[in-house]
Order: sequence, then structure tokens, then C-alpha cells
Amino acid sequence: MSIITLTTDYGLKDHFVGALKGKIASQLPNATVIDISHEVDPFNVAQASYLIESAYASFPKGTVHLIGVDAEMNSENQHIALQWNGHYFIAADNGILSILTQKIIPEKIYAINIHDRLHLEATDMDVLITVATHLSKGGLLNVIGKEIVALKEITQLQPSVENNTIIKGCVIYIDHFGNVVTNITKKMFLEMGQERPYEIFFNAKSNLKKKKNPIKTIYPKYSEIVNNDDYSSSTYDGIRVAIFNEANYLELGIYRSNPRSLGSASSLFGLTYRDTVEIIFK
Repeated sequence: MSIITLTTDYGLKDHFVGALKGKIASQLPNATVIDISHEVDPFNVAQASYLIESAYASFPKGTVHLIGVDAEMNSENQHIALQWNGHYFIAADNGILSILTQKIIPEKIYAINIHDRLHLEATDMDVLITVATHLSKGGLLNVIGKEIVALKEITQLQPSVENNTIIKGCVIYIDHFGNVVTNITKKMFLEMGQERPYEIFFNAKSNLKKKKNPIKTIYPKYSEIVNNDDYSSSTYDGIRVAIFNEANYLELGIYRSNPRSLGSASSLFGLTYRDTVEIIFK
């Protein structure tokens, strides 16, 4: 089975997603096309990378993941295709894939060079679609490009460590429930923490706010906040929670939050994209 996933910042109001699927169907009618998300914030490469990393492992090996976020080729960003952990990823070399591959070294990376083989009016996405369908048919990477050894890195979106006591990260994604996902990984937390006590601070726009009300426990999952006493789970509605989510990133939330009524972590904590979140070890 040929599977192609789509992740874009196109939204669903316009015709772009439908046209994209139509072009894939024209080149590979039997492909199974699955949407990961089309609601990535415009040009937000950190968000796109997080969504891809969270979703790709749910698909079988050999799946082709087409990423249409900040996908235009220019003097700084070439088009690339890489084989990574048994999957194929096609995108612009704008940092999306370098964030993804920090945990596992890519098996192969190719700079796509088929642009002059397509018709004169071919768009950047036409190029990426052609590569995606080629790979879905079992085609080889060396047919569509030239092998390279490194990807463009975006270091400013990586968490930093200070004096072996502070992990300083930032918000990279806010989900449908208003939960706030940071770029601090469970691996980093465990390696640096060494079981030391810790406190989580956020909304560092104000030093006064930063020193108040830290979160002191990271739970295995949201429901773990409910203890074994005689209270019902509804007693805990609205309580602040920190967990490492399924993608192993630190996530801040409100237990059983409803952004339309109770509020969400994003709105109640005052956190938006790239705001600072710190873990301070004692």
C-alpha cells in the first residue's frame, strides 16, 4: 500500500488542500492520502516539526510524509528528501527536518534537483508531489536528487541549559484543548535532573509572576492527578497539570479544560508561541 501524509499551513477554507490531493491522485490514483494537519500556523517550522514527529510513528515503514510549510525554494532553502527511521520525508530545507532528526540520524539525505524536468509553470508543491509519488511507487532517492550530508539547523528553537540547574525552553505548539507544548524533552529532563526536586516556571515576561506559583510535579498522564480518596474526578477540574506527552515533550495543561468555558492553559497561563518555560532544579 502506498501511503502519503500531508502536513501544511494551507488551512481548510481555500481550495489548496483539495487541489494538492487532486494532483497526487492524478499521478498515483491508488495512493492512500492521509492528513496530519493543515492548520499549522503560517511558516511555523517548529510547529510543523512537532506535529510530524508526534504522528509519523503511527504509520507503517515506507510511508512518505509530504510537508508543505514554508515550502518555497529560494537561495537559502533548497528542496530535500530524506529517509529517516524507515520513513520518507519531503520538505524545504528550512529547519523542519533538522529539528526532527536530532534524535535519530538520517539514513539518506538528498537535495532535490528535478525542477528543470517539470513543465515551466510547475510550482514548488508540484516538485514535492512528483518526488512523493515517485518514492511511493518504490522509486529511488538518487533518481530525484544529489546526496548531501547535512540539513539546515535552527538553533534558536532548541532548549538551553544553564549551570546544570536550569532548562530554559519555549512554547512550540498549542493544541485544540489549549494545552501548551514546549520544546523540553523527557530525555533532557531525566538526564539533567538526576531525580533532583524541581519547579516549573512560565510566563517569564514578568519576573514577579515567574517567581509565583510554580508547578512542582510532572504526572505520567492527566488523569494521574486524581488521587484515590473519596472525591470524584470533577473535583480536580481546572487544576494545573504538567506531563510528558506521547511525543515525550513537556506539556502544560488544565485538567479537563474547556477553552470555551473553563479556559485553557494557554489563556489562563498567558502563554503563546515562543514564550519561555523553565525547569529549575534544586
